[in-house]
Amino acid sequence: MRTDLHGPLSAYAARLHATAGDVHHVASPLGAWLLLAVTATTADSDPAVADSAAAELAQALGTDLPSAAEIARTLLDAPHPLVGAATALWHRSGQGDDGPATWRAALPGTTEVGALPDQAGLDAWAREHTLGLIETFPLTVESDVVFILASALATRVSWATPFDVADARALGADSPWAGLLRRALRSPSRGHRCAIVSTARAGDVIVHTAPAQTTDGAGLVVLSVAAAPQVPPAEALAIAYDLSAGAADGAQPTGNRSLFDLPLGEAPLWTLAEERVHTWARDGREERHTAVLPCWSARNDHDLTDPALGFPAAVTTLATALALPEDGFEARQTAVARFDRYGFEAAAVTGMAGITSMPPEGVARTAELRFGHPYAVVAVATDAGADGVTGPWHGVPVFSAWVAEPEEVSEA
Repeated sequence: MRTDLHGPLSAYAARLHATAGDVHHVASPLGAWLLLAVTATTADSDPAVADSAAAELAQALGTDLPSAAEIARTLLDAPHPLVGAATALWHRSGQGDDGPATWRAALPGTTEVGALPDQAGLDAWAREHTLGLIETFPLTVESDVVFILASALATRVSWATPFDVADARALGADSPWAGLLRRALRSPSRGHRCAIVSTARAGDVIVHTAPAQTTDGAGLVVLSVAAAPQVPPAEALAIAYDLSAGAADGAQPTGNRSLFDLPLGEAPLWTLAEERVHTWARDGREERHTAVLPCWSARNDHDLTDPALGFPAAVTTLATALALPEDGFEARQTAVARFDRYGFEAAAVTGMAGITSMPPEGVARTAELRFGHPYAVVAVATDAGADGVTGPWHGVPVFSAWVAEPEEVSEA
């Protein structure tokens, strides 16, 4: 059963990334959205929750509270093999015990509930549920904290086919990064997907998708989208979320441009060349794509107190359900990410030669897509079994980033 989350989450991501601005950053809109949705489970179970707070929470979530609560329970109670997800609700001993019992039963079954840990306990929880990638909890336990609701998401995957390495000058003569780096990543000849896509928001954009190795039909694909340099980051990120809707299924993007409809030579985002080749293409016209991208990493702490992100309403909702006093709140997110040539280390050699007759002669056009200036990234979960039935995580965007600070390819 596929969850109907993409639309609400895309809208929420636009608001969250807007608070981060145009600087290099990574975030998990899903992590913040899930926290609100867990709050919605308590609101759905308690008629005492104020209508105004419930309406504000529903507006932030982009859907009604029962639907959001059901999505949260479905995702958290059916964990993805490659995306660790955890939630917890802690309150001070002796406070919150007098609230209605219905809120506890309404929470996802995997949500940890208990007494508020000390700072060391919170930090340990963060490390445990993020594969050690985040060492410290984003909030500090002060004496005035009566409850904390937390979520954690983490993934560590390897590309199904690792990147090749290219001279960084392949990022393009106009790229500000070509002179900063020695080497960049080049998509392999097989296994990754590239396209030039026409969009209503920003005209032509370039798209690269790298799939991770799968586990029991579940995986992750990372979508990179670059628009013209003058396109605002918010527009590029919105386009990336739009295109991510089909990324989990490997679908051809809507608006995909034929290379034979584009002029040969240099363009701001690509170089297009033509050569005579032998090809099995039906009309004798073959299209090939490669992409050149930098390595990158990011670590950010996000303040989530903007009312548009829904946390003021969520705190009021949860405090009402637990019969706890509430005079203020804090809401923050720490996010980290790294994109590089590998993710999985292994060695294997397999050789096979297939001999066939030479195909007829035709024409091949090759487009080299250059991610040589800031661009958007969205990581999308895949969750499809061998029978073709999709699970609840299929097509859910998990992390997203605005890449503005490239890194050198590691020598390791």
